[in-house]
Amino acid sequence: MALLEPAAPQDGTSYRPLSHGRETWLAQAGTLAMVDPEVIGYFLTCARCGCFMQAARRLNIKATLLRKRLAQLEEQLGRTLFSYQGNGILLSREGLQLQTHLVAQAHERRLPVIEQPLIRLAVAESILHDILGRDLTALLRRNASVRLEIISIDSELSLQSVDADVVLWLSAADSSAPGPGFVTQPPRALACLNYLPHIAKRYSRLTTRPDSVDDLADYMLVQWQPDQQVEALQPWNTLVQERLAAVVRVHAYSLMLEMIRCSACIGLLPRYMSCFDRGLIALPGLLAESMQRRVWMAVNADVRHPQEVEMIVELIVSTFEGRRDWFD
Repeated sequence: MALLEPAAPQDGTSYRPLSHGRETWLAQAGTLAMVDPEVIGYFLTCARCGCFMQAARRLNIKATLLRKRLAQLEEQLGRTLFSYQGNGILLSREGLQLQTHLVAQAHERRLPVIEQPLIRLAVAESILHDILGRDLTALLRRNASVRLEIISIDSELSLQSVDADVVLWLSAADSSAPGPGFVTQPPRALACLNYLPHIAKRYSRLTTRPDSVDDLADYMLVQWQPDQQVEALQPWNTLVQERLAAVVRVHAYSLMLEMIRCSACIGLLPRYMSCFDRGLIALPGLLAESMQRRVWMAVNADVRHPQEVEMIVELIVSTFEGRRDWFD
């Protein structure tokens, strides 16, 4: 296989074969012999990804460390291998030669793909959407090699039937924490949630805001259907069930939030929602009875990958600790 070099280096879009009789810097004895094979793998991953950040995620190392190792490679070879274009990277002429040489000589030493353990995380849907979603996204941005299955729990039936390594669920605040259907380590209470009707600020002035059940007659109510079976939320559920008009029931949690934000509906949400979305405001005092639920976390008693599971547990605990003011 012939080595390739740019015919028009200024745009890097056209190539011609190197002359077979022409020596290149790569043909010199020992040019690559002293290079760490791991660094060669770093170089090839960057060449494929065209982005330091994506390559770092693929390799599960920090981007700063990756840049440092590749800078050392350039210094060791005495060549510039990359050029920068915005947030991406392009191979220089020497970088293209190195990449082609490794392929041609069958010396492409890809880092071995190590199978990552699959960790199953089951979470109450509202908790996943409001509290954990952002931190889980941040985890995946940092580490693209994680294998994580996220299971949404929206009812007691789904909690009983789920099979996972880590489970977060909601129960009545005064219950003894009935958990999933499999054996777990002792469950841990993470937070107590108070529930209140909410409305979007844009649709409610302070002077006209409803402050009694009778005032709700002028508003449409929206209910997330899974909450209909929750005994702890019975005061609200009774109010919705008695409605003969101006009520909408939805099966998607995100759709309920959208209807509150954009359709002047009033819906039942945890009190922390005004911290999560500054455009929503709670309406205390509408219902005489308080509505509370507790967030529980438990780890499967039969954990096969304790280190990876502990990483998820630490993330969850840190998330709740960091939002402690949401629940106080």
